[in-house]
Amino acid sequence: MSNCDLLDKCGFFQKHAKSHQAACQGLVTLYCKGPKQNECKRKEYRKKHGQPPPDDMLPGGAMLRS
Repeated sequence: MSNCDLLDKCGFFQKHAKSHQAACQGLVTLYCKGPKQNECKRKEYRKKHGQPPPDDMLPGGAMLRS
């Protein structure tokens, strides 16, 4: 499977792609590089609002807490 077409513009991917947290790596594998690309809430947000979502919005739609 190819990578998400928005990968180079995605704040979540840019910020968390090299994270050592297993949860972030799992999300990147599923949503950014895997079978759930079409279920990404970040993509939906971008389409609906015409701008990227906050960097800490997870692909599932929840906000990452620091």
